[in-house]
Amino acid sequence: MNQINRVAIVGGTHGNEFTGAYLIQKFAQFPDLITRPSFETVTLLANPNAFAAGRRYVEKDLNRCFLKQDLQNPTLSSYEELQAKSIQNTLASNRDKQADFILDLHSSTANMGLTIILDNSHPFNLKLAAHLSRINPLVRVYRCSFKSIEENPFVNSLCELGFAIEVGPIAQGLLKATLFQQAEELVHAVLDYLEQFNQDEISSTKETLIIYDHLSVVDYPKKQDGTIFGMIHPQLQDKDYQALNPGDPMFLDFEGKTILYEGVSTVWPIFINEAAYYEKGIAMCFTKKQQINI
Repeated sequence: MNQINRVAIVGGTHGNEFTGAYLIQKFAQFPDLITRPSFETVTLLANPNAFAAGRRYVEKDLNRCFLKQDLQNPTLSSYEELQAKSIQNTLASNRDKQADFILDLHSSTANMGLTIILDNSHPFNLKLAAHLSRINPLVRVYRCSFKSIEENPFVNSLCELGFAIEVGPIAQGLLKATLFQQAEELVHAVLDYLEQFNQDEISSTKETLIIYDHLSVVDYPKKQDGTIFGMIHPQLQDKDYQALNPGDPMFLDFEGKTILYEGVSTVWPIFINEAAYYEKGIAMCFTKKQQINI
């Protein structure tokens, strides 16, 4: 990779995550904010119908519609499935307009702070993530690498370079000025780094990075019929990226009984009590915290 020529900033992949959607509108209105000399920057409101309706999606989660086999399947015809194919055509199919780097903007009801979500371990992405976490101590890096690009259902599967930015906590369907500004500053930092890369101004020195690697997902306590009978324990709520040790409280059932974490090793939960994940059967994601050398 010698040059980045086209950068795509995507927002509104989930229509009720307003931070990214309104940043896209701002950048479209004031393109000079995202203009850099050495590459073209384009913006994309990924799910306009869901955004207009203030809903996460219309028929199907758009950020689960980018499996290669689904994009190639002509029989899939829901609104989001067709939208995913359209986005692929816009960002990945036309060589002249193909994005070299995709930045996908999201927000979360969980206490995720400023999170970079890596869906692969490309050295460029790791080095950029290390740079961002170094210049902003609030930035954390979550890696949920897939075995192959064919297994990646996210927007970012369309391009090897790039990642998602997740900010929170913020309720669905509203804006929070602090997070909006922090997300915008992070976007500018990414664009500045890409410009420095094109100008051959990136140091080749080795770096270290604290990274949270995905381990598993955990569902809420449920009865045999799938009914939830417990909730996140008060001592765990909002404790994203904090250590959960064996024997620590994890859930509280509706009768007031504490359900403990019964694992054998310490984990670092994230996306704790994410509102959008109730339908997916996910109460939190377990990660492993480690330091890696780049």
